Amino acid sequence: MIGSPASQDDKNVAVLTHLSGMFFSFLVPLIVWLVSRDSKPWLAQEAKEALNFQLSIVIASVISGVLTVLVIGAFLLPAVWLANVIFCIVAAVKTAQGERYSYPLTLRLLA
Repeated sequence: MIGSPASQDDKNVAVLTHLSGMFFSFLVPLIVWLVSRDSKPWLAQEAKEALNFQLSIVIASVISGVLTVLVIGAFLLPAVWLANVIFCIVAAVKTAQGERYSYPLTLRLLA
């Protein structure tokens, strides 16, 4: 992509950061954000976006888990998991192209 604000290495790390949410929740995005927030603004923004989304997923999973008592959570928990997988893949594809990605339905806990 011509005029891309990120190096290829930054794009690769951003892709791995977004995909890692499916397996490691918010841990990898947190580490990448903490390491890159002062030196690599594009990568830090993508890591912060992934971190906000993964924290939102954790909150939604806890709420769904509590709601399994009312049977509703049994349907919500798989939906939350599926949304996590789909949105992480979409984010990884977009960042691989050097674009910024903003997850839908995300609590912006880190502004």
